[in-house]
Amino acid sequence: MDVDRREFFASVGVGALAAMSHEDRAEELEHFMIHRLDDSIRPPRKYADEEVKEMQEAVTRRGVGRLFVKGDGDPLEPMPKNATLEDFFRLRFAPANHVLQSAAHALQTGQPERTILACLLHDTVQALIRVDHGYWGAALFEPYVDERISWGIRYHQALRFYPDESVGYEYPELYNRMFGEDYVPEPYIKEAYEYARNHSWYMESRLITVNDTYGFQKGVEVSIDPFIDFIGRHFKQPKEGLGNDNSASAHMWRSIANPDRPL
Repeated sequence: MDVDRREFFASVGVGALAAMSHEDRAEELEHFMIHRLDDSIRPPRKYADEEVKEMQEAVTRRGVGRLFVKGDGDPLEPMPKNATLEDFFRLRFAPANHVLQSAAHALQTGQPERTILACLLHDTVQALIRVDHGYWGAALFEPYVDERISWGIRYHQALRFYPDESVGYEYPELYNRMFGEDYVPEPYIKEAYEYARNHSWYMESRLITVNDTYGFQKGVEVSIDPFIDFIGRHFKQPKEGLGNDNSASAHMWRSIANPDRPL
């Protein structure tokens, strides 16, 4: 995806960007790209007037998930009683074109089903929260997937900053253009990378970053349908429905299902 540097800076504010850590800048850039991709399919949020827009932006912190930013005024469709992962994709994560494109590339290049599912899931938690999304995403899916999938999701957040020539993953040139060549990830990101790099499951996470770079193609829309069988084989769908099964992340699924609930 081509990113207009001036448009990105304007969306954040040069002053705000200067005050951000390197990790926060990279997160903001990724969110900007994902939103641009989704807006090409779904019309961007509309505000009644500029005053309402300014008020909304003033009270919304940048790390909040997309479902918790109201602006278009359209109510969310209720979730089914025994909601499945497919229901969440269609009713809460949609259009989710970035992760769908990422998974489609993994499928087209013949990668393992475990990798394809990890690519499909890796950024969906951003509907709930954006800050440290790798860690939140891992926690969301840990009760329902092979441990290697959630592990890969956790560490993809750190691995994006570090190249690996063995799989053709280069440091994103976009980061150099946006933030300069002195860009340095935060210490906890470096520590996470070093841990993952020396782990036997390293490639589980690295392959997410490889396919992540193919998930920002404008004009390419992918359906969830090709992945339904993968979900059926590799996702442990609770019979009670996600959010009703008393798992360690059930509260997260309930929050995504009902973001308007006050308490």
